[in-house]
Amino acid sequence: MSISITTANLNGIRAANRKHVGQWVSEHTPNIWCMQEVRAPQSEIDPILDDFASRYVAAGAIEQEDQLTRMNEVCRIKGRAGVALLSTLPVVDMRYGLGDLHEDVDSGRWIEADIQTPEGYTITVVCVYVHAGNVDDEVKMTQKYRFLDAMVVRMRELRDIAANGGNQAVLCGDFNIAHTPIDIKNAKSNEKNSGFLPQERAYIDRWLDELEFVDVMRNLAGDIQGPYTWWSQRGRAFDNNTGWRIDYQFATPELAEAARGWRIDKAPSYDMRWSDHAPLTIEYQV
Repeated sequence: MSISITTANLNGIRAANRKHVGQWVSEHTPNIWCMQEVRAPQSEIDPILDDFASRYVAAGAIEQEDQLTRMNEVCRIKGRAGVALLSTLPVVDMRYGLGDLHEDVDSGRWIEADIQTPEGYTITVVCVYVHAGNVDDEVKMTQKYRFLDAMVVRMRELRDIAANGGNQAVLCGDFNIAHTPIDIKNAKSNEKNSGFLPQERAYIDRWLDELEFVDVMRNLAGDIQGPYTWWSQRGRAFDNNTGWRIDYQFATPELAEAARGWRIDKAPSYDMRWSDHAPLTIEYQV
């Protein structure tokens, strides 16, 4: 049996809801859905997630709304970050936050769920939103590198757990880094911009080489240009497909080997988008 895992930056759950993200939910109902940039207080998140659950029931993905496990963390800075995770599969444990990062700006960016597959295996799914950074703002870049350093520590722990017979793991989210020139339309002109700096891209090199995580979509798609997952709202970036691939699923080797297919749901037109990102879904035969 295969399970579907989707990662999608909502660019604000309330805005996405107004732009009919619910229709996408009704059509796709992934088994596990990781969301970033939820950017709303809990009181406004809950009714939207309730609506998503009712759509899962209507689509036949679950029999009752309470079978959709909901997990989220709101950023302590109003209007910033915020991550959420939904699962039709049993969740046996939940963890919030990343290592020793306790500053408000780092909250609502990293949650982990241990999820049981239909065959009885347990996998760790991480929903992560990495700071965007800004080369003109030293504080923001410091925050981004601090978060990336903490990620390396936790990813090494997850790698070791998987290598020693424990849970396989997958990190899903908006990492705000395009890894190589084939992950960004205008590579040369962005080499000095945050999101494509050599020192940022080196972190992904380290995850793949030293920590042995797999960029699952790239592994399946091969060395083709893109496909992209984010397009600037400025100009005609979306219409011209001037995009960046910054949304990923990084999996430990055994889980990555179970991946069977991928899909990026780019909206058919600019006015039909419910976010400036497109969802990335991967099917795993676990």
